[in-house]
Amino acid sequence: MMINKKRSTWALLALAISAFAIGTTEFISVGLLPLISQDLHITVTTAGMTVSLYALGVMFGAPILTSLTSNMSRKTLLLWIMVVFIAGNALAASANAISVLLIARVISALAHGVFMSIGATIAADLVPENRRASAIAIMFTGLTVATVTGVPFGTFIGQQFGWRFAFIIIVAIGIIAFIANSFLVPSDLRKAARTTFRDQIKLVTNGRLLLVFIMTALGYGGTFVVFTYLSPLLQEVTGFKAGTVALILLVYGIAIAIGNTVGGRLANRNPIHALFYMFFIQAIVLVVLTFTAPFKLAGLITIMLMGLFAFMNVPGLQVYVVILAERYVPSAVDVASAINIAAFNAGIAIGAYLGGVITDSIGLIHTGWIGGVMVFAAVILTGWSRTLENKGENKKSEEVAS
Repeated sequence: MMINKKRSTWALLALAISAFAIGTTEFISVGLLPLISQDLHITVTTAGMTVSLYALGVMFGAPILTSLTSNMSRKTLLLWIMVVFIAGNALAASANAISVLLIARVISALAHGVFMSIGATIAADLVPENRRASAIAIMFTGLTVATVTGVPFGTFIGQQFGWRFAFIIIVAIGIIAFIANSFLVPSDLRKAARTTFRDQIKLVTNGRLLLVFIMTALGYGGTFVVFTYLSPLLQEVTGFKAGTVALILLVYGIAIAIGNTVGGRLANRNPIHALFYMFFIQAIVLVVLTFTAPFKLAGLITIMLMGLFAFMNVPGLQVYVVILAERYVPSAVDVASAINIAAFNAGIAIGAYLGGVITDSIGLIHTGWIGGVMVFAAVILTGWSRTLENKGENKKSEEVAS
């Protein structure tokens, strides 16, 4: 399906607005945890479940709902995703109990999972083949902007007007995205390739791919042991005022965006090689944070380095999964991407849960080194995967020589 350039640009803008709304929702709780715990009279750890349960919702929603909805018209599905998203956040804004807030978060997460799976496919279909990567990048700009501004903006709004108001703002952005998708995204998008549960089983039972999914969960998730509780850590351990925390989160978001861009370039040539060093440095940074967190300047520098490496691994992990899927299960490359998105969110869920347990039992200060141990486990698995890759290349060279 081809549409003219101007119309495709407007359609990509509509997708970017949707990605911004969905990206903001995922991490907005991070900055609001102290406010939610205070207002609902619950511990910060219980409030932290708004992050871990959301991640679990995305984790199960991405591969399962993508399979179940693959016969639907893409535009109809896109509009339904935004309806579910708006409903979930409206429920969160009206929640007076943690149970209602958690249900609301899971509803929003299911929309997020499917959007991440189909958004990139729709973006790629709007343009000629030679502009596909750029189209996907435009859609993901919405996510990057959400990562940079969503958490600090949500934190600032929450501190000024209450945490519920932050969710009301997201509902408003969701409504704008729904209207933009209605008018700007064409109706004649091609249907997605039928994804089957058999393909998903093939992917998760392939040793090489399974290794990468576990690397993704541990390497990406280790940072979330700290990141989920970054607001209380900055206030209680480092001693920053609540207003300053919103500003720090904004700079942290900028560090994430820079890291993501650099990570994409580093992973272009040899993703597995680049990932090994990214994970290794992040593991060290997280361990160092345990010692620098009580000091404002040293703690701040370490946290910015943590932000720089937090999402640097994302492009490399996605590219490497696609390379392996094309090699081992070529019929299910799209599903491999969806499962890796599930693995990212499994990591967030594990990290957020583990961070809560640590905060409750031995204290916030220990989230750093334990997150570091989790990332170091990914370093070992990445080293293993790199060895297997080298063996495969040596074997190929020997076959060519003989």
